[in-house]
Amino acid sequence: MSSTVPSGSQTLLVCAVDELPPGQVRKVDAERPIAVFNVDGVFYAIDDTCSHADASLSEGDLEGHLVECPWHVSRFDLRTGRPCSLPASKPVRTHAVEIRDGNVVVLVGTAPQLADGGARNVS
Repeated sequence: MSSTVPSGSQTLLVCAVDELPPGQVRKVDAERPIAVFNVDGVFYAIDDTCSHADASLSEGDLEGHLVECPWHVSRFDLRTGRPCSLPASKPVRTHAVEIRDGNVVVLVGTAPQLADGGARNVS
């Protein structure tokens, strides 16, 4: 694909940008499931599994840049993957997101390059 993809990275085509409106999330099946969030038109990708238990973060409540685990109410910052409340104390992995030709693409295992952790347009 693009030359911005580091060697060894896996790229996942998630959906067209307009198929994931602001405030929504999409779970992507991968070796480890990934949750892709649209926060006011900026896309973020994190591992879908809470670091405290096996809950799916894509099933949690989204408030701004925070997602709340549906089981134990730990909250994670989508920009960094860091927990913002107990009982979770370990971060979840974040992944770079790019917009390519109108599609949301996740670069699995590649840390986001933007300061806010969001998507960048490479079309």
